[in-house]
Formats: sequence, structure tokens, C-alpha cells
Amino acid sequence: MTRMTIRRRDLMAGLGVLAALPAAAQGGPLVEVWRDPNCGCCSGWVAHMREAGFTVRETVLPALGPVRRMLGTPADLLSCHAARVQGIVLEGHVPAEAVRRVLAGRPAGLLGLAVPAMPVGAPGMEVPGQPDDIYDVMAFDAAGRHSHFMRFRGGQPI
Repeated sequence: MTRMTIRRRDLMAGLGVLAALPAAAQGGPLVEVWRDPNCGCCSGWVAHMREAGFTVRETVLPALGPVRRMLGTPADLLSCHAARVQGIVLEGHVPAEAVRRVLAGRPAGLLGLAVPAMPVGAPGMEVPGQPDDIYDVMAFDAAGRHSHFMRFRGGQPI
């Protein structure tokens, strides 16, 4: 019988690989999310992103102001949670379809996408018995300039 010795460093490296497997198995880009601990609609948006195939890592914080300043989100585009995916900032209930489109095209100068306020029917903002709002996903740059990116009714582009 051969005796095998495992070094602690090798064991820890192997465990790290195993810990990463569920995220890798999901296959989608990593979305880092910062949200308030008491917000149910943020959890709904996170579920929407996971269902769309994204890997999501949540950080729950009592105040998001410092995160938004770090990300460069314009004050007039704020909503309820902040996120980042492959260097693109996301603010609020941005549908997965808009995120996929921006990742595929990466417009020059774009810093992020935002859905200001909290429109009814946006992912995470579904209200049974209420009609879905029509709303715009806005694109913004590092200078805070913004423009229309896509229009949605609920989670569907129009």
C-alpha cells in the first residue's frame, strides 16, 4: 500500500476549485449586486438575473451611497440597488435582455445602464393585477451624460 501525503496548500487550492464549480456551472457572467437588507424587489431582480443564466454575488449593505459613488452612477438615475457585470454598471431593475445586449455590443464610452425609479412590471417589480409600465433603460457615461438605450414593457423589449 502506498502512503499519500497531501500538503495543506494543495488541499486548500483543491477546495477553492470545488467551491467555484457551482458558479462556473451556471455559466453566465458574474453580476456583483449591492442591495439593502430589507428590499424584496431587489431579491426579485436577483432571481430574474439568475433565471436568465447570470451568476450573481450579493452584498447586503445598510447604505449604498459609497458604492454608487465608486461605480460612478449619476444621481438622477438612482433606483433601489446597484450592480456591476464585466465592468458595466447597472442601476435598478435593468432587464437581463438589456444586459445581454450591452455586453454583446459594448458601445464606446458606455459606463452603465439604469432603470431610474421603480417601474411596475420591471424585473423584480411585478405586481399581480397591475398592468406593466412602459419604461426606458438609460445608458450613461463617466461624465454622467445619459441617453435612451432600450424600451421595455415589463420584462419585454418593445
